[in-house]
Parts: sequence; structure tokens; C-alpha cells
Amino acid sequence: MVSQPQAGADVVRLAWPDVGDEELAEIAGVLDSGQLTMGPKVEELEELLAAAAGAEHAVAVSSGTAALHVAVLALGIGPGDEVLVPAYTFPATANVVALAGGTPVLADVDPVTMNLDPEDTARRVTPRTKAILAVHLFGRPARLEELPELPLLEDAAGALGASHRGRPCGALGLVGCFSFHPRKIVTTGEGGAVTTNDAELAERMRSLRHHGWSPSARYDDMPEGGYNYRLSDVLCALGIPQLRRLDELLAARERVAAGYAERLAGLDVVLPEADPGDRHGLQAYVIQLDRRDEVMESLRAQGIQCQIGTYALHRLGAYRDQGPFPGADAAFERALALPLHSRLTDAELDRVAEALDKVVSHH
Repeated sequence: MVSQPQAGADVVRLAWPDVGDEELAEIAGVLDSGQLTMGPKVEELEELLAAAAGAEHAVAVSSGTAALHVAVLALGIGPGDEVLVPAYTFPATANVVALAGGTPVLADVDPVTMNLDPEDTARRVTPRTKAILAVHLFGRPARLEELPELPLLEDAAGALGASHRGRPCGALGLVGCFSFHPRKIVTTGEGGAVTTNDAELAERMRSLRHHGWSPSARYDDMPEGGYNYRLSDVLCALGIPQLRRLDELLAARERVAAGYAERLAGLDVVLPEADPGDRHGLQAYVIQLDRRDEVMESLRAQGIQCQIGTYALHRLGAYRDQGPFPGADAAFERALALPLHSRLTDAELDRVAEALDKVVSHH
């Protein structure tokens, strides 16, 4: 793959975190307090996130991957257990199952929604299947009600602010897992969180993130060893102002998405959309089109940063030979992430649309 153009004045950036003076002020407050981790800002971020995700409990952790890992461990998944995961997703979704000693079993995705294909998922259920780890890919809410009735974990890494049938993503399964990576709508640089309505699961995940010490066990005992998956107050402070204006941030992305939809209407590309009544989280603006690699190189050569959607896991060494997965192959070969952030100007959207217009056939 050709490298991204260097970010100069004339480069259209793929992503740009929406951070500024408010974030600096929050961070300065933490530095002044002298309490850089395990302090009040962690709790503040957790309260804001729980409210945004419509869940009773939120547990901040050091990454989206850590969120997935503690969720899988809290459910007691281990050797001999299978977990169904999409064949088209960021590899962490499957990796955490393997890290817990379980077996990630790939299931195909619908080539249009790029989320789990319910029929293929149902076919792969065995007596050893302990859970489904469903992804709301790029922020598009998955049709969870169509999946087999098994314990459900939501990989909502890109779906903060998204909702399915009127309910927020992250409160639709047993546990919701979020990422605060810089390409996400709310960022703490690195970071993540889990949400749940189950107090016992929340307690177990808090224990796992803090070496195995349980919040209610008063530190005189450690029932089992855990991890250091804590998120520092400095990073929580970075995320707090963005969580406060989450609706505003999502509205800004929706404006950009509407701008793209208008400009790309005549082209032979599939635009991202959510099901009627759902709200797309727009973590990335991912179109689908033929000759994706050729188009990607052409855009990059013109100073427009763009990227593949994500990975077809069965094409990676770690998960090879599990296929075939025609839906995941189609998604992988056709998905292209275009620049998406709140600083994008109309002129930049015009530039992206004109560049696509030159290389993509018309309807």
C-alpha cells in the first residue's frame, strides 16, 4: 500500500481530533491537583459515558482492546469456549478471545451493512459457543435482534452516540466496549471503556483492570490476579469535554456525511447509511466501490488521505484458513474510508468528490 501523503497545508487529513482549549484547561486542572491517576476524573468520565451509552455502569480502561479483553474475561470465557466474531473487523475483536484462552470463531458479514450476517452466524453455533461479540462497524448499529440468542457483547468501539431502534449502542447487550483512539468521535489519545447494567460484571471488570483488587473487597485480599488496564486522570480529562459535547460532535460528523452524500450522489459508490430509525455513529466515512486500491492510490497521490475500511481476518496469518467468507472478502476489497472530522471544509469536500469523480464510473 502506498504511504499517506505527509500532512502539509494542502493535504486533506483523514482524521483530526476535535480538541482545544477546554481540554487543555481540564488537563491543567489535573496537573495542578497532583493526582494523575486513580483520581476523580476517572469517575467523572465514567459517569458521562454511562449516561451517553444509556447504561448503569461504565469502567474506564487503557484501550478499546483492554475493554474487549476485560469484558470477555468477566464473562468467564476461557479454554474450550468459542466466541463468534465477524470475519471483517479490526483484529482486536478476535485477538481478545484468543488472549483469554478461548477460540474466536469467524462468521461472515453482510456485504452491504458490513456487520454480522445472522444466517452465517447461526450456522456456526456449537455446544461450545459461549457468546457473540458483535461489532457496530464504523458506527453502523448491528441488527442484534436477528442474531442467535446467546450472551451478547457489543464491540461499540466506533459507535459512541449511535443508537439502534431508539436505544444507545453500548446498552444493547450484556457489555458494551468503547475505544477512545484518535480516530474515534471522543478521544483520550489511547483509552477505552466498558458499559453494563450488571453490577456484578462491572465489579469484576473494575477488579480485572486494577491487578485483581476488587472495589468492594477493601484491598486486604486479591481473589485472583488481574491486569493494569487503568486509564489515567490526565487522559480522562482530555475526554471529558468531548463527552459533554458528544451530540454536537456527532452532528458535525452528520453534516460532513450529508455533504459527501450530496456530492457523491451520481457516482457508482455505496454510501454509508444506518437502518431506518437508527443513528449512525460515523466513526469513519466508509464508502464501497470497485477497484478500491486503484482509487485509494489516486486520491493519495492528490494529497487526500484515505484508508482501507478494516481487515478481513481470514486473510491474516493469525486467522488464516477459516474461510471462505465471501461477504468479508467483498467488504474488504471494496471499502474505502474518506476524510472525516469536524474541521473539513466545503472546499475540501469538493476536492475529495472531484478526485473520486475522475476515477469512478458514473451511474
